[in-house]
Amino acid sequence: MQLSKQTLNQPLNQPIEQVYDVLVIGGGAAGLSAGIYLQRYLLSTLIVDKGKARSHWMQELHNYLGLPPNTPGQDVLKQGKAHYLALEGDYLNGYVQTVIDEGETFAVHVQIGRKSPTEAVFRSRYLIAASGIIDHLPKLDDMQNVFDYAGHNLHVCLICDGYEMRDKRAGVFGSSESSLEVAFSLGWFTPNITLFTNGEFDVGQELRDRLTQKGYRLVEQPIKKFLGENHQMTGVQLSDGSVVELDTGLVSMGSKYHADYLKGIDLEYKGGNLVTDPMNRTSHPRIFAVGDLKLGMNQVVIAAADGALAATQIWRDIRRAEGTRRSPLITAA
Repeated sequence: MQLSKQTLNQPLNQPIEQVYDVLVIGGGAAGLSAGIYLQRYLLSTLIVDKGKARSHWMQELHNYLGLPPNTPGQDVLKQGKAHYLALEGDYLNGYVQTVIDEGETFAVHVQIGRKSPTEAVFRSRYLIAASGIIDHLPKLDDMQNVFDYAGHNLHVCLICDGYEMRDKRAGVFGSSESSLEVAFSLGWFTPNITLFTNGEFDVGQELRDRLTQKGYRLVEQPIKKFLGENHQMTGVQLSDGSVVELDTGLVSMGSKYHADYLKGIDLEYKGGNLVTDPMNRTSHPRIFAVGDLKLGMNQVVIAAADGALAATQIWRDIRRAEGTRRSPLITAA
């Protein structure tokens, strides 16, 4: 089955014969950037996206060069997708289940649809893992109450949003004793910090003493709900009914890495992150990792650069192996 250069939503019920130069898993900033560069390098590309890019729920990108500071992340992704499709790249809404290394190609098994899912297998010579992460959030009985503020003034990235919390009453929401260490870095931006354990873990005396020395408050009661309106969090109500007033918050609870499809391939990791070289090549010569999956800073602008680097290195690999690629628009004299 020869796929057309468009968004692929139709059922795929025939064997797919095309072997792509590159299959990109993930349609966030890193994946779209890679796809744009690959298409401009005249390489055949398929992006498979499950539609849950981390930057999609970022309400405002305050630190992306050249964009108004109130630009929503989803606007960046929408424009990036349109750019990629204009370059005639293939795009599929689907969920990558497994990747099998066949030697010269990868077999990528994709689930398409949720209510009545179908499966298709795509093949490519190179693979770019750009499927990203999703941040763990405080576990409350009403998770919608958390979603109402996450991505607004309830932040998940100190490097991205420390400036937004300057001199404000900030809450730090952790999942372990070590996760609360971020408070000491946040202290660069504001001295008004309250730390919350949500009653889920104990805090040792050494950390307690350090927090006391800094004048930070530690709250160990379970959280009943976040308070606020119009997506602006103003505090939390604890299980005993008392209220802690806040102007902003930082969630420091770790992340889920969306790379289970690579479990069958022997790759080097550090923690949950894939180890890569300066051009984002993993320990496998034909697998690249970009964006939040790789070691480094979790920033939209860096993810976009990651995609450009990986695409450029793949083009170099293919060009060196194959020599000049004749354009189909050029005919012999």
